[in-house]
Amino acid sequence: MKIKLQEWIIEADIAKLQAAMEAGVVSSEDLVAAYLERIHKYDIDINAILEINPDAKDIARALDIERKEQGSRGILHGIPILLKDNIDTADKMHTSAGSIALAGSFAAKDSFVAAKLRSAGAVLLGKANMSEWSNFMSSSMPAGYSSRGGLVLNPYGPGSVFVSGSSSGPAAAIAANLAAVSIGTETAGSIVGPASQHALVGIKPTVGLVSRTGVIPISVSQDTPGPIAKTVTDAAIILGALTGVDDKDEATFSSEKHAFTDYTPFLDKSFIRQARIGIPRHYYNHLDAERLSIMEAAIQTLKNEGATIIDPVTLYVEQQNWNNDVICYEFKKGLNTYLSGVDDSVPVHSLQELIAYNERHAEIALQYGQDTLTRSEEVTLTEEEYQQKKQEYRAVALEQGIDYVLEQYSLDALLLPGDVDGMYIAARLGYPLVTVPAGFVAQGIIDADGDPTRGPFGVVFSGKAYSEPTLLSIAYGFEQATQHRVPPELE
Repeated sequence: MKIKLQEWIIEADIAKLQAAMEAGVVSSEDLVAAYLERIHKYDIDINAILEINPDAKDIARALDIERKEQGSRGILHGIPILLKDNIDTADKMHTSAGSIALAGSFAAKDSFVAAKLRSAGAVLLGKANMSEWSNFMSSSMPAGYSSRGGLVLNPYGPGSVFVSGSSSGPAAAIAANLAAVSIGTETAGSIVGPASQHALVGIKPTVGLVSRTGVIPISVSQDTPGPIAKTVTDAAIILGALTGVDDKDEATFSSEKHAFTDYTPFLDKSFIRQARIGIPRHYYNHLDAERLSIMEAAIQTLKNEGATIIDPVTLYVEQQNWNNDVICYEFKKGLNTYLSGVDDSVPVHSLQELIAYNERHAEIALQYGQDTLTRSEEVTLTEEEYQQKKQEYRAVALEQGIDYVLEQYSLDALLLPGDVDGMYIAARLGYPLVTVPAGFVAQGIIDADGDPTRGPFGVVFSGKAYSEPTLLSIAYGFEQATQHRVPPELE
């Protein structure tokens, strides 16, 4: 069987790639070569890839030999995967969070996430560009920009369709079929936002389900890695590969009785018939007519599939503001710890040194300033004050937020629009989110043919801590009923 590999890999899911490798139709080395060819051809227009793993072909070749001699390690054996540039890999790739200050930094050890993927037989193809310091650097910096990598553009309309952040590169790359799947990270909307804007599935796991060890941090309370993929099935496969208790990340201790190493058994589209889903209308108020129409269509689809819709429901945390002191305190403490461990050859080893470095190299480092970094450095909370503010920060969200409304109406999930407005309450609590493509909307920009540019828009399912099985079941049912994923037209 001969295939045109460059055409065949477009929209190919993990199962298709794995079946072809098992049948001997293609090799992992073939896949790596094909994705690298696509990157070379198309990434010049979207700038999603920060660097390629120079050993990717050798790793793939070794995995091909292992498959022949010892058999497959499992569903991810030989699958090319991209990582966001804030995830440590102990190889020839740098880890910089998009900052030129860390452009020469090599991690001494794999992150927990990278180690799990390597163990499963995945090929770490490269690092994806991102919003610098996960968009915790400057209040005026555009989504997807980094001083090291420049600006990520959305392949559905480079320069006209919003890319979202901070996992901009991981999303743009998968949308353009530059790898099979990618790993992003989220503090508040940084996986689900970009996935929604690229017609992708994104999972922001419950904080603690996936270890943060070896991930450049923002918030110990809210950070989590998670998958970005073209299908719910692929995202579920990756999620199962990433779970596990990690002695170096205390948040994972609570996941021991809640985690699964395989989430695909929960992909039952019939589950939606028994699901009760709430509509928090407060988070729909800002939508324009077309986006609101997409949400109404999604609600109708859920009804048609048998779900019980409770409309509206009210979250009593809606008007509560973020407490920036808490996040800034966690960022300063976490980043200082991370930077203190980088190699002596790296020019910065603390947040204070990073700010000074950026000032010395302002022409390239400070295109948009660093007011968020400086605000974090200036936080003077004691540990006792931090703990008190953190408790206050979570109190209303915990007592009258997601758990409250789900229990009050006996709900399985909430349905939110695929922008970041509705993500903050889940972020405060460390609760999971799953986004699924829901359609395309006008961007307010006219293209060369005189037609309005259109970009993707997704819906987001939100639930309680460790409710990933339920959310994935609902998301899968919605995906199978709608099939809104359409790849971008690349030239």
